Amino acid sequence: MAPGGSACKEVVESHPSVADYDIATAKSESNTTTMKSPVSLLGKHGIHSNNGVYELLECPVCTNLMYPPIHQCPNGHTLCSNCKIRVHNCCPTCCYDLGNIRCLALEKVAESLELPCKYQNLGCHDIFPYYSKLKHEQHCRFCPYNCPYAGSECSVTGDISTLVAHLKDDHKVDMHDGCTFNHRYVKSNPHEVENATWMLTVFNCFGKQFCLHFEAFQFGMAPVYMAFLRFMGDDNEAKKFSYSLEVGANGRRLIWQGIPRSIRDSHRKVRDSQDGLIIQRNLALYFSGGDRQELKLRVTGRIWKEE
Repeated sequence: MAPGGSACKEVVESHPSVADYDIATAKSESNTTTMKSPVSLLGKHGIHSNNGVYELLECPVCTNLMYPPIHQCPNGHTLCSNCKIRVHNCCPTCCYDLGNIRCLALEKVAESLELPCKYQNLGCHDIFPYYSKLKHEQHCRFCPYNCPYAGSECSVTGDISTLVAHLKDDHKVDMHDGCTFNHRYVKSNPHEVENATWMLTVFNCFGKQFCLHFEAFQFGMAPVYMAFLRFMGDDNEAKKFSYSLEVGANGRRLIWQGIPRSIRDSHRKVRDSQDGLIIQRNLALYFSGGDRQELKLRVTGRIWKEE
């Protein structure tokens, strides 16, 4: 049992239907569609500024709003600290050496400004002082979610309904209704752990969506299989639910019980924290039965809402 798990005393009842999954070699997928919102350049109460102050705070290189330290060249051209490194300390407007001149006047002007959250068009209508806006946006509940699909460099972001449709239509992920499941994962050559496909199934349960991950990877020198659940929503909502996973055969079983992790946490972060059911390959093959030359691992589980 992985660290942090706790054993259930009762036997988990599984969904009547059984799903079989072949674990194949992963193929890199490319999907560059994004749903990200542009940074808002509106003034307080959503009124456009007429004096060009907001335009002055845009970095001419990356076009993002600038935050201290704001740099300027001897001729007064400004840019952000990140782009100062990118242009090798040479002003992109007049080619003068930038040196280490701070534009303190512009930094001071920024302190008096108030701006809406850049996720305003997604539902956040709060107004923030200029220097508080960035911190808020990092934790804004209206911030789009990243696609939870693992094993590909998918850059799609959006709200939950958008991502559910994206997973179904673009990644061809299996969708199931219900809070119990009974899946069998099959792999003809279980000795090939590297580049095993990440398996993902989405469950509609309690009016929410949950992502069940199953994968193979090297943990140190040992090849292992791991199953874990992620919640399609924020962490405060995820903590309202619990789940259990069970695998076993021949009178033996492993049981994991935990809280689903929000998809705000990346797939790799959850996997590397070992927050799920971890099965060593030799034990997985023992559970598979037969001559242990083929993986046939049955994983059952359920999701419930905490009172």
